[in-house]
Amino acid sequence: MSATKPLRVMWLLNHTSARKFEVPMLKSLGVREIFLPKIVPDDPSFRSGSVDWSEDVSLTIPSDDLAALNAVNWYEGVDRAAWEIASRHFDLCFYILRHPDFLEGATRYFEGVLLWRAYGQANALTCHWILDYLTDGKGKSYLKALGHRHFFAKAYEHIDRCEPEFLRKGSVYLPLGLNDAALDDHWIGDEAEILFVCPDIAFNEYYRGIYEQFREDFAGLPYVVGGAQPLAVDDPCVLGFVTQSKHEQNMRRKRVMFYHSREENHIHYTPFEAVRAGMPLVFMGGGMLDRLGGRELPGRCETVAEARVKVERLLKGDKDLIGRIRESQPVLLEPMKASRCEPAWRVGMARVISELNTARAEGLLRTARPRKRIAVILPEPYRGGTLRGAKMLAEALAMGSREFGEDVDVVFAYPENKEAENPEEFEQLAVGISVRSFRWKRLSAEEAGRAMRYAGLAGVRLGDSDYVVPDDGICQMLDCDLWLVVSDRLPGLLLPIKPVVLMIYDYLQRYFPELRSKRDVFGSATARRAKRVLVTTDFTYQDALQYAGLPARKVARVPMLAQIPSAGPRETICDERSYFLWPTNLGVHKNHANALKALTIYYEELGGRLSCSVSGVHSSELPESKLPHLKEAVSVLRRCKMLRDNLRWKGELSESGYRRELAGAAFVWHPAALDNGTFCLVEAAAHGVPSLSSEYPAMREMDTRFGLNLAWMDATKPDAMAEKIKEMESSHVARRALLPSDESLARNGVGALAVDYWKVIRECL
Repeated sequence: MSATKPLRVMWLLNHTSARKFEVPMLKSLGVREIFLPKIVPDDPSFRSGSVDWSEDVSLTIPSDDLAALNAVNWYEGVDRAAWEIASRHFDLCFYILRHPDFLEGATRYFEGVLLWRAYGQANALTCHWILDYLTDGKGKSYLKALGHRHFFAKAYEHIDRCEPEFLRKGSVYLPLGLNDAALDDHWIGDEAEILFVCPDIAFNEYYRGIYEQFREDFAGLPYVVGGAQPLAVDDPCVLGFVTQSKHEQNMRRKRVMFYHSREENHIHYTPFEAVRAGMPLVFMGGGMLDRLGGRELPGRCETVAEARVKVERLLKGDKDLIGRIRESQPVLLEPMKASRCEPAWRVGMARVISELNTARAEGLLRTARPRKRIAVILPEPYRGGTLRGAKMLAEALAMGSREFGEDVDVVFAYPENKEAENPEEFEQLAVGISVRSFRWKRLSAEEAGRAMRYAGLAGVRLGDSDYVVPDDGICQMLDCDLWLVVSDRLPGLLLPIKPVVLMIYDYLQRYFPELRSKRDVFGSATARRAKRVLVTTDFTYQDALQYAGLPARKVARVPMLAQIPSAGPRETICDERSYFLWPTNLGVHKNHANALKALTIYYEELGGRLSCSVSGVHSSELPESKLPHLKEAVSVLRRCKMLRDNLRWKGELSESGYRRELAGAAFVWHPAALDNGTFCLVEAAAHGVPSLSSEYPAMREMDTRFGLNLAWMDATKPDAMAEKIKEMESSHVARRALLPSDESLARNGVGALAVDYWKVIRECL
């Protein structure tokens, strides 16, 4: 493009034959620097794919950037960092569309020109259908956003006629050819068999139908079937994968190739290979070969019966027919020659580069983007740990974006509910985070569709169900560029009118069936549509993959956040403690029955000297609770007077009240059966208070990350739990020496990890 920056092209395809033609063609037009992808998808449909490193030596970009680009699977959802490297160095990008996130990422982050390389679709498919299917109806809006920076780079002049206007108007004709279209006649034909090429027979329904039809049409005639077969086919005549030299030998020695396709918009390389080798080609009329000069050829057939007659004559050695077919069919190679294709490439690429230059001259590239706004949405009136986590998440985004030089506005949104409207809950939010209350508004399927049309998302497929949106009484959060919902506990299907990210702390319903409800369906459907699902432990990450069935590319593991409180000098806290603290709520996973059984043993059998202070949302309601899962726990409590006398029911404390209660505790007791780890134990360590915890995977991860040096117990065995409480009664003072320092804890605070969160969220904006 200039003396300092040559025109550079990304050719993001791995098709071997197409690469052998198109890379030299680009070079003949003056392109000297071309990037080729180094990862071929693990997909049988890439049977023609290979990797070529030879162009790397010509690239004059930094080696670290080249290494980063080589490590990317360009057929999947590509992260922002890779696109920004590509945008920094490259002007044009040829691609094929295979992944729902590819085009969105390219639209947002690549500032050059994109060319969708279209070789035509078989089986009556269209590129528009594929675009719509892969992008959930959003593809048209992506291409509209790109405007003149996107081209439909068709390999055959007519294949856009079945496409809609928005694709046709961006068409540019870059014909596909053969890297060597010269006749190389070494045909012998001494083996009287039909060569028929048909890959993927065992698992691809389309190709299996073609194979079975061929066997029916040519029953009784000798044949072999070429083409890669990832799964074995019960037919000794199916060769499976063969080397290129063996394939060439088959074309040299087999008597005839039959080409079945009548597809008007798609053709394979195999008939051209046969013609180039001098092998007689019998083919069906009505397909692409007619357009390429085959309409009057003697090898062309109108019917299967005609094709069978000609094949039988060739197998019997009919010299006249063999001669006429071989002499006439080289005309099919003419349109495939580089010399015939180059003029169209020259005209087409001149138009592409003109649009690139125009866009740059008009300042359409690298323009300043408007300040973004993110809504952190609490879907239910959570309090306690989930509320704290949501506030920390909002603060992390505000801080992380600022540190990254990409300041965003953050809105903290919570549902209207008297229990959630305590002003103290929001006093400590970082400056610049606004707070809104909202109600969930239900939309009928008709209303939802209308809302999507007004938003320019008419192509997005919606079901016949009702949908919900957060109604803040102003604009239903539509002034926000992204909705980050903290948990998947949604009252309905979330309307996909904005990009959505979910923060999911756990999948407790997997382990506690009584927690399952219709909301799981809503949450799962929203997670499948979401841009990302954030989790904070490997335990929940595995549940997201195995239980929720989410693809790994969608799930992002982020570090657990902790708002490290300032507890003052630890040595000033008195060692004489009369109680330990049990933070809990009425959740089924809190293991109340075993916990109360353990406390009964601790007081009645082991002579426990410390009382137990119980705090948390609704915790004071436990003694009189009618909840089914608490029936046994209430029974244990009523049977033991000594237990009741030693329990101090504090209920839900304010943050300052909880910290005062924590500061005076001998230790914190966490007997829950399972969860995503509890921040209470980090907070306890910050106050110089050790903890005794149930041992389960997420809690082990948390212990390692924060260096808590927890004491462990088995939450399924009340007697063993009681023994551990008794041990803590005498060892809690010594265990304080094992607690992490303030400096160590601070390394896991919101401020230290904010950028890690922003790096994930910025990919979704």
